[in-house]
Amino acid sequence: MYLPPHDPHVDDPMRFKPLFRIHLMERKSATVECMYGHKGPHNGHIQIVKKDEFSTKCNQTDHHRMSGGRQEEFRTWLREEWGRTLEDIFHEHMQELILMKFIYTSQYDNCLTYRRIYLPPSRPDDLIKPGLFKGTYGSHGLEIVMLSFHGRRARGTKITGDPNIPAGQQTVEIDLRHRIQLPDVENLRNFNELSRIVLEVRERVRQEQQEGGREAGEGHGQQGSQEPPPPGGELDGAPAEDGGEPGDAAAAVEQPAQSGQGQPFVLPVGVSSRNEDYPRTCRMCFYGTGLIAGHGFTSPERTPGVFILFDEDRFGFVWLELKSFSLYSRVQATFRNADAPSPQAFDEMLKNIQALTS
Repeated sequence: MYLPPHDPHVDDPMRFKPLFRIHLMERKSATVECMYGHKGPHNGHIQIVKKDEFSTKCNQTDHHRMSGGRQEEFRTWLREEWGRTLEDIFHEHMQELILMKFIYTSQYDNCLTYRRIYLPPSRPDDLIKPGLFKGTYGSHGLEIVMLSFHGRRARGTKITGDPNIPAGQQTVEIDLRHRIQLPDVENLRNFNELSRIVLEVRERVRQEQQEGGREAGEGHGQQGSQEPPPPGGELDGAPAEDGGEPGDAAAAVEQPAQSGQGQPFVLPVGVSSRNEDYPRTCRMCFYGTGLIAGHGFTSPERTPGVFILFDEDRFGFVWLELKSFSLYSRVQATFRNADAPSPQAFDEMLKNIQALTS
């Protein structure tokens, strides 16, 4: 298992934790050992479900338990997962979320299903190299997000989730056709000024959606206009990411990203951030939407925000409605045999992991 570093240190390396091992014996037989818990390896089982999918099961779950009961297990998990004790966490809401995560994950420590994940294909004209990123998610801690490019859009798909937004969902979606010009630093400190700029772009996006719907309706001989999709949805009656040549959106905007030019950046007053060590210059910004929901993925909705590209390995997202900032840093670990056999195979994988939690 690859675990993110302790919150909020997004630039630290990933942590490695073995979950099971297989001993290959003579005559093609093998033994499986579960590595979960603190009592050493013990008997387990592996089943191949279908292509690119298998399950592991622990046959001795008593090895996962501790003599001090659930309280000791929770405190140990907290030290390992968060690098702190419950007494260090003063925020009551954060304590509640952490406890929810512990209860949920510990329910499934005896039986796990694994599905293959492909890394996103890379094109020369992508804004930056796609891949896996560690991101700050407020009281939820650090989570892993996969950044991929789809023509005129970029997507951040959750690889790990939380009680609000599960893995597989598109946490952020970036509209590469709508670049945002930030004000100077002094005006940027004013949250209302940033909010005004972003909401103006959102209104422009909505108008384009309505016009695209009307054109599509007229083209098919229909009366009136089609219902516009929600922000962050599809445009022009077809998936926006499928229009045009791959990467044409990145080429359409002026690109100081490659030239190394930048502009000063500071978070507006009142926007919360888990990590205050964010870059103070950025290369470019785009309009985007972020997915928010209640506990249990209830009432999900896409809300407006700003995608901030800092450099090749770091980007940020300001969640306007939450007045919150997420900082993302590239996972530097190398994964072998993880490339998708084709762009279509990668897109199919994205659909499959999203369907698991929809």
